[in-house]
Amino acid sequence: MADLLDSDEAISEYLTQVLADGDTDEILRAIGHIAKARGMAQIAQQTGLGRESLYKTFGPGAKPRFDTALKVIRALGIDLLAQPHALLPR
Repeated sequence: MADLLDSDEAISEYLTQVLADGDTDEILRAIGHIAKARGMAQIAQQTGLGRESLYKTFGPGAKPRFDTALKVIRALGIDLLAQPHALLPR
């Protein structure tokens, strides 16, 4: 997967789709894939977290703290934006 994430546009499209699906485990896996594509050693250096720790943090079954995930998201240069859902007719 990391090989397909070779541009900011590809990363944005991938993460947007995963976020829209709303599966927490898949979101964490996606962040891990993006970190691998950008270089786990570089992300480790930017976040102050160990490289091996990052692999475990985004590995199968991991339940990282939100602040850890957010720290990695910021190091990846990704902005998360909130917008309201479309209103459903009553």
